[in-house]
Amino acid sequence: MKRKIKYDILYSDEGDKMKLDMIIDSIKKIIAFIKQYFKTNILFMAFVISSVINACILRFVTVKNYFDIRPVIADLAIVLIVGAFGYFIKPKHQFRYYLTWSIIFTLICLINSIYYTNFLSYASFSLLETLTQVFSGITGAVTENIMELKDFCYIWQIIVIIFVHRKLKKREYYEYVATIEIGKVRALNTMVAGLIFIGMFISTLTSTDISRLDKQWNREYIVMRFGIYTYQANDLVATLKAQINPLFGYDEHAKAFREFYETKDNTHKTNEYTDVLKGMNVIAIHAESMQQFVLDTEFNGEPVAPNLKRLASEGLYFSNFYAQESVGTSSDSEFTFNTSLMPASSGTVFVSYFDREYVTIPKLLKEQGYYTFSMHGNNGSFWNRLSAHQSLGYDKFYNYKNDFEIDETIGLGLTDKSFFRQAVPYIKEISEQNKNFYGVLIMLTNHTPFSDITGHTDYEVNYKYQMLDEETGEMKEMVAPYMEGTKLGNYFKSYHYADEALGQLLDDLDAEGLLENTAIVIYGDHDAKLKTSEYKRFYNYVPETNSLLPSDDPAYVNVDYYTYELNRKVPFIIWTKNKNLQGEITKVMGMYDVLPTLGNMMGFSSNYALGHDIFSVDENVVVFPDGNWLTDKMYYNQSNDTGKLLNPDDTVSVEYIEKYTEIADQTISISDSIIVYDLIRKTKEAQELLGQE
Repeated sequence: MKRKIKYDILYSDEGDKMKLDMIIDSIKKIIAFIKQYFKTNILFMAFVISSVINACILRFVTVKNYFDIRPVIADLAIVLIVGAFGYFIKPKHQFRYYLTWSIIFTLICLINSIYYTNFLSYASFSLLETLTQVFSGITGAVTENIMELKDFCYIWQIIVIIFVHRKLKKREYYEYVATIEIGKVRALNTMVAGLIFIGMFISTLTSTDISRLDKQWNREYIVMRFGIYTYQANDLVATLKAQINPLFGYDEHAKAFREFYETKDNTHKTNEYTDVLKGMNVIAIHAESMQQFVLDTEFNGEPVAPNLKRLASEGLYFSNFYAQESVGTSSDSEFTFNTSLMPASSGTVFVSYFDREYVTIPKLLKEQGYYTFSMHGNNGSFWNRLSAHQSLGYDKFYNYKNDFEIDETIGLGLTDKSFFRQAVPYIKEISEQNKNFYGVLIMLTNHTPFSDITGHTDYEVNYKYQMLDEETGEMKEMVAPYMEGTKLGNYFKSYHYADEALGQLLDDLDAEGLLENTAIVIYGDHDAKLKTSEYKRFYNYVPETNSLLPSDDPAYVNVDYYTYELNRKVPFIIWTKNKNLQGEITKVMGMYDVLPTLGNMMGFSSNYALGHDIFSVDENVVVFPDGNWLTDKMYYNQSNDTGKLLNPDDTVSVEYIEKYTEIADQTISISDSIIVYDLIRKTKEAQELLGQE
């Protein structure tokens, strides 16, 4: 028995030793394989690591999500799959492939960084159609606004790839790798690794994630959740899909469209403002980049916008009015103002979908016998306005060079003062030839980058104060630079110039007797798109030391995300000379509410309006193109599922948030269906066909 036990023990010891040796041997082989892999895949690894790091940097400087591993996994998967194809190329030629993709990935990060800085969103392939709109004639804006030092940080990837390649070439690395590399095997293994990461990533997705990826309109959320490379790949698919969408999916979208409007309450509700402007002429002023907060801003006792402030006090002033523009900026606001629809989720309506049928303010007023026109001091081709304005229903579009003498320019074209001065005789002639008219005058001077205003105004944005002179014992005036030399300071100066132009226009119209039966409608087309840092100086400046308050000071104003977003509201004013419409309307309101609100006042309506008559709703909601929404109670950010109560003492339920989130999603979806599938035209054609039968 003892011998048997001893034999078993010896056998057990030897067996464990053999197993241990096998494990150690396996570990050594794995380590050797890893060493060999890294030694023979240096260029590939440099490409993968640098690409993923750049993607992380982009998210860090834009959406600030530092600790979420999910977009890192998604970006890594994309990079691995792209990099895998490099193995089908001989080692000595792989550098060209990885350099090319490094340049592509660097450009993706660089362009999106620039675009986010200036437009608080990410770039889209759909913008390729509008590149001429972005760059034509705005070289100053491009050079002054767009490039920042941080935007060059992504270029390091290209430098690293070139540096690594040169080092490897000197060591005859590619010749050595060619003797051991089996390209197809490595390509397959790398693709499998990429697919494994994709599988890991997909396992973390929710139905909400997939839905938002498909819709694509909430770009910030997609980058935060899926990474920049997945976003850009998906955006390419969405852009191509938009071009062929009219050929596919019509029935599904048409059904949703019909069901939406069948259940929508289109009952016209009368109120104290019903028909108050019926039969009056209307001159609408499209006020370029004018934000609402400037109406209450002054320097050294001199208001920035005295004329606009006066009009707000004498007319109907909607003090919580928001633009709802997307990548089409001014053209989006024109579209939404005129149609009560949302901007297109892919591309811009004025460029990509201008030939659709829309129900618009000009068309509805033409049914009442109005002559309708638009005027602008820029090229008619800018934002494709020559075609788009015709589609919106304007009888004539007066534009730069064709109808105005180019006697004074600032920035993109004719100055507002010259534009308005030359517009009045046209309006006088129109009024003499037509019983009623509706016209839109599109301002231009207050367009970014604002620096061109220098020399055209003497308005000062410094800070003057009194200080005791210790030598004389008398008070003397001191001047601190404050906003001088800053972009926000130039914006205030440009705004002041535009406000002077507005005052001049009203004086000239009045002198010609054109204000007697005319309502003036003024709306800001969008915010100035300035950076948070500009506002930090504006709110926290200390003139005595020419510095800013420290962030821990009790008086420090923190301009956070919600402060910035809520401050983007723009003026909306309806003014008449006899001042029969007065008062401040504080209810939250969006650009798509203009058509139904004006319609109630003038006696027209659109069955397809997505907005509301602001005087006929108890609680309104403003839906933004990215899916965020705003009510009188809260601002909600769909990108990160967080919100801010406007009154800290208020409370909202989960059901409240779900209700308005669903409304926001449906509003964007229905609007997109109308635009892409031309559903208004097709509905009219179907109705006419049924009528004939």
